[in-house]
Amino acid sequence: MSASHVFASPLPDVELPETPLTEYTFRKASAYGDRVAMIDGASGRSFTFDELIDQIERLSGGLQARGFGPGSTLGLMAPNMPEYAVVFHAVAMAGGTVTTINPTYGADEVRFQLNDAGATLLVTVPMFAETAKAAMADSPAEELVVIGEDSYDGLFGERASQVPVDVHESIVVLPYSSGTTGLPKGVMLSHYNLVSNLSQSDGMLPYEDGEVALAVLPFFHIYGMQVLMNGLLAAGVTIVTMPRFEMEAGLSLIQEHGVTQFFAVPPIVLGLAKSPVVDQYDVSTIRKIFSGAAPLGGDLAQEAADRLGCDVVQGYGMTELSPISHATVGSDFKSGSNGVTAPNTFCRVVDDEGNDLGVDGEGELWIKGPQVMKGYLNNDEATEATIDSEGWLHTGDVARIDADGHMFIVDRVKELIKYNGFQVPPAELEALIVTHPAVADVAVIGVPDVGAGELPKAFVVLKPGEEASAEDIQSFVAEHVASYKHIRLVEFTDEIPKSASGKILRRFLRDQTKA
Repeated sequence: MSASHVFASPLPDVELPETPLTEYTFRKASAYGDRVAMIDGASGRSFTFDELIDQIERLSGGLQARGFGPGSTLGLMAPNMPEYAVVFHAVAMAGGTVTTINPTYGADEVRFQLNDAGATLLVTVPMFAETAKAAMADSPAEELVVIGEDSYDGLFGERASQVPVDVHESIVVLPYSSGTTGLPKGVMLSHYNLVSNLSQSDGMLPYEDGEVALAVLPFFHIYGMQVLMNGLLAAGVTIVTMPRFEMEAGLSLIQEHGVTQFFAVPPIVLGLAKSPVVDQYDVSTIRKIFSGAAPLGGDLAQEAADRLGCDVVQGYGMTELSPISHATVGSDFKSGSNGVTAPNTFCRVVDDEGNDLGVDGEGELWIKGPQVMKGYLNNDEATEATIDSEGWLHTGDVARIDADGHMFIVDRVKELIKYNGFQVPPAELEALIVTHPAVADVAVIGVPDVGAGELPKAFVVLKPGEEASAEDIQSFVAEHVASYKHIRLVEFTDEIPKSASGKILRRFLRDQTKA
């Protein structure tokens, strides 16, 4: 490998503090203690930075008093709300691990994560309590705590300080990702991983004093967790939370609170560019819209920017990268670009034969830096398939890097479907659908869609003499998985194309769909 084929960041290296996550996140908070840190958009409840830190320290004290600490894991299954940050950082301060769970999951999906992560305590909200109770059966979770009820209030104790941790080895958060393929896997992220990425992002995503951000992207997802919750708190930005995005409610909050920063995914940007309702609200305070989680087309970004009179830029990341490896700095954007490589980060672009490519070459993007995960929990095989012996993380995305250092995602190597920014693993849906009594074989692919990015589509082979409709298949899937994994399209076929080794040849199905 020629050294000239390793792309270094065009930005200067930054200091990477060896500090626990919560200590780093609130390192400047004493300077703006009475500033509002978080506002619950739905109810108007708010916490200043001083109040938020007090809650975190008292909840951490309560957890520590009951023996929760290093080696302990708590499952957090809640929508965006100020208490999310309280629970998250109380666990971090206690030296434990929080595994963040999608609150729209069904009981089977929650149970899988509780078991895999070894979570002994599950925290949720009243809306999801029944699902949580059902999921705890046959899991290590022994106690359910519901925010807003006595079980939550009873967790608080005396104010406590940070439990000493090895920042390089202590896993502070365990989000679940499908990686480049397959079933969800626990991504082991250390204090050092997350603090490093916050430090790397600091200069790439600058904020002025007194800014306000709308947080609609879920905190259980690495983008919402790090770029929004932790990144914004670390910068002293006031966060207005929304449990889920609804256009009129979101626009109303932007107008009411004078939102200056809006973090989005492409379907939201599409709505901002096209929806007539936008004209009914004053959104003039917005300075920047930052899109992530899925590629955003240059034309759509420009259309939204022209309409709202602000910059619309994007970045790139993965759960396995804590999550940012690339972002647009300031207004230095190019149409369709994911921005430039983060400080302290190196990239390679590699072809199918493993050869490094130079400027404008198209190949798989490999990344090395302090933000690369420790590995997948209980899955050495998947870890070794993703991170090679030299520490390069193989992203599964096809990219090119131009002469100015801007990176563009041009295709996908990996099989994952990206629906509204969420990862939908075909293998998980195929394993489910094939259990339907009428199904003999199945393959799932993503079909391009302007609004959602991709729509999950199932090609189904029925057993001889059996009958099933598209609606039957869709309903069957909907009973078992979160809504974003639902099958949107069904096509019945006589045979699933496969290689000699039995691997599904998805490209033939994609070509068949185009035809």
